[in-house]
Amino acid sequence: MSEQEHQHNEMDPMSGEHVEVSGVYKNELGRVEKLERGAVFPADPQAGTTEWELVELDFDNHHEGRTDPRLISKDDDNDPEAHMQHPRRHKGSNKTDF
Repeated sequence: MSEQEHQHNEMDPMSGEHVEVSGVYKNELGRVEKLERGAVFPADPQAGTTEWELVELDFDNHHEGRTDPRLISKDDDNDPEAHMQHPRRHKGSNKTDF
């Protein structure tokens, strides 16, 4: 079955069903709502039961907008020998050292 046929047979969730994935959803009338996993899709005040479409996933990326400190260059990074060695080798154990 092609992907296009698969998407055609897939139904969007209806009002009253449980939310399986946290995210931003939009109903048939264009109403946008952020819903959490486990909640129930609400009915539209005007149209009643409607289909809801996932517009944007909600995910926690565990950061506060700052660069990871491990990615910031250190002052001692100017040693060219350190860059020539494999990171798992101990200091002074270069291939030329016997």
